[in-house]
Amino acid sequence: MSVETATFSRAKASVFAEVPAWFWVACGVYALLLFVGDRLLADSDTYWQIAVGRWILDHRTLPSVDIYSFTKAGAPWVSSSWLAQVLFAKAYDLAGWTGPAALTAACAAASFALLTAILSRTLPAIYASLIALVALVLTCGHLLARPHVLVMPIMLVWANGLMTASERREAPSFWLLPLIALWANLHGGFLFGLVLVGAFGFDALWNALPAQRWALALRWGAFGVGALAACCVTPYGWGSILASLKILGLGELLHVIQEWRPATFSEIDPFALSILGLLGAALYYGARLPLPRILLVLGLLHMALSHIRNLELFALLLPLAVLTPVATQFRLRASCTVRPRAVPATILLAGLCAWTSLAAARQVISPPPTYSPAAAVDAMKARNVRRVLNDLQFGGYLIWRQVPVFIDGRAELYGETFGMGLARALQLKDVNGFLSLLETNNIDAVMLAPDTPASRLLDHIGGWQRLYADDRVVVHVRAAS
Repeated sequence: MSVETATFSRAKASVFAEVPAWFWVACGVYALLLFVGDRLLADSDTYWQIAVGRWILDHRTLPSVDIYSFTKAGAPWVSSSWLAQVLFAKAYDLAGWTGPAALTAACAAASFALLTAILSRTLPAIYASLIALVALVLTCGHLLARPHVLVMPIMLVWANGLMTASERREAPSFWLLPLIALWANLHGGFLFGLVLVGAFGFDALWNALPAQRWALALRWGAFGVGALAACCVTPYGWGSILASLKILGLGELLHVIQEWRPATFSEIDPFALSILGLLGAALYYGARLPLPRILLVLGLLHMALSHIRNLELFALLLPLAVLTPVATQFRLRASCTVRPRAVPATILLAGLCAWTSLAAARQVISPPPTYSPAAAVDAMKARNVRRVLNDLQFGGYLIWRQVPVFIDGRAELYGETFGMGLARALQLKDVNGFLSLLETNNIDAVMLAPDTPASRLLDHIGGWQRLYADDRVVVHVRAAS
């Protein structure tokens, strides 16, 4: 009896041992992110992203003007992430807040599984898994229920296709073009996909023989033109590209928005540790890269240092940029290829699906209270206020509650002048400007964070009184005459 039990245990263990590393990474990342599902919803923009998606589904058309604010009502605005917004809205309709969290977790899990699979073709599986784990640690703060996470697996497949073509000294397959067309409908960051075409095209020409370069340059140029045309395959056509360029031209306002701020090494965080670790390893082991890959690495590093929202690009694409040169220099070999077995893979997937269904049924996942000031909005609605001067972080929730906003996360709609003027006014760098905003916009209520200087000023000037206050938000309304 004991011999049979031991034989069964070994057979059972061997079945799960045949599951490849990338599949374990996918299941593990999904389970981890769903376990902390509330953190995936810790962003006010998630509210208005879903609201726009529901509007698109209800009206069966796409927005072309602003319909959510009273400061820019009727101004031209296009939703460059319309498809992602529809997917989030559908997910919410199907499973409540568990839906957007599960969709985000699934796309993130697919991204790190793809990274592991790509690296495993050249590196031992344990190395590939460790690199994917480091990438997860670096990007965990940016894994939110927003469109940029939905395009992460598309970006990896796109970059891997370009990298493979450059290393083979040939042009990319035109079958890749639908990927960037899908990217353009999901998120405005598709412009970076065009930048990658230029980066890997230069790498391909660098690797090619002199006699091959002219013909290869023509083929890569044709692919680049095709990629540019594919980016226009959206309901807005060329307007999607213009909308994305408008975001990049916000100037000083980008430094006010948290995710667009530059990285800082004032404290030791995972990003700083990774930079120091990579620099130390490169100096100690003498890693060498060809010039095009050096430029690509430096470009990714510059983007991550310039805007912290680009950290996921650095974490996911840097391993691809250095993979082949480093593996060749240090003679690293891939492990034996393991294909997923149907039985263990089905068991793992069924378990994750059951867990997701249970979470949806019990409604255990919801946005954190910090981004959901329900009591404050209830108080304002009871007071029947109509025009609210709100802090940026509350804009998404106000849209969700169908309250016209002063400003929200659509920075490209409001522009640099409007955004910076509001920022200076709320910080009381322009007191007269703040008071002017209240009068010229006929503001009924002011909804700000407690530490905002303008909120404290309203406690000491006539005509205003506190309506609601907690540790996250303070609401002032005009005092009764």
